[in-house]
Amino acid sequence: MRLVVVCLILIFAGCRNSESKWVKNISSGSALGTSYNITYLATSELSFETEIDSLFQVLNQSMSTYIPTSDISRINAGDSTIVVDDMFREVFELSGKIFEATEGYFDPTVGVLVNAWGFGPGKELEMDSIKVDSLLDYVGFNKVAIKADNRIKKSDPAIYFDFNAIAKGYAVDQLAVLLGNKGITDFLIEVGGELVAQGENRIKEKRWVVAIDDPMMEESRTYKRTLYMKDIAMASSGNYRKFKIDPETGAKYVHTIDPKTGFTRNSNILAASVLASNCATADAFATAFMAMDLEKTKTILAQHKELDGYIIYLDPEGNVLEYMTNGFKENVLE
Repeated sequence: MRLVVVCLILIFAGCRNSESKWVKNISSGSALGTSYNITYLATSELSFETEIDSLFQVLNQSMSTYIPTSDISRINAGDSTIVVDDMFREVFELSGKIFEATEGYFDPTVGVLVNAWGFGPGKELEMDSIKVDSLLDYVGFNKVAIKADNRIKKSDPAIYFDFNAIAKGYAVDQLAVLLGNKGITDFLIEVGGELVAQGENRIKEKRWVVAIDDPMMEESRTYKRTLYMKDIAMASSGNYRKFKIDPETGAKYVHTIDPKTGFTRNSNILAASVLASNCATADAFATAFMAMDLEKTKTILAQHKELDGYIIYLDPEGNVLEYMTNGFKENVLE
């Protein structure tokens, strides 16, 4: 699941300072199977609802695996004639870069396994080691390519794309572009817990403030950390609420799939948050970190100085501990 990140500006920003020239505009609703909240400041009341709705419609038509007539669904069904749009191509190309950077731990072709384990729109299967091994033949972003004419090439027609681990972050980035094109310089965008903060909350004359949920609190909401955000994106992921229980064995299956083994991954990492220059990148790396062990995550973060991370994990004794990079720590409110 996407670790819920609360935009505290929506809670605390009650009334406008009568001396401020800034007006707080808010757009919120449902899209991409989740909720969104957008706060943007201007010198007058504005509404971009039509443009926002249109953007979500385009994204759905391009990359929603839950819409049978979308481009991605038709490609997944084996249609090789589909010419994808620029958004699809951008997500595809970025996915390839992060697939390489994470040594394959981020892999949007894991969709066939997501479905088989019962976490996607496709048919759930009875899973065992033999079935997993057979499905792994259809996993691997190195088995797909995008051609110059924007058609997708797959080594096997059964390969199934699932961009859900990057698409919400990409949607946040596109909403930021939309607001920027409208001349808006100060805003906070959240889609399903993925965030971009630009400029400042000029009404309060401070940076935007957000909070990260405590992954150990399954029933009630408690915030683990709050932090400032300015001109940065953040995405978070966690396994603590989205899982399945086998009714016969009682075994717990989390929704993170290890693309290397094909099995669901019950790692010692409870949640991961990543800061990056764009939300799609943060989204993909946060997902990849949930499939890695802690030491591998630390190694990737050390290799990519453009990223900062915050990891909540369990030690061998079951104690909840935290790891955060120095860059992330600098933004945390103590």
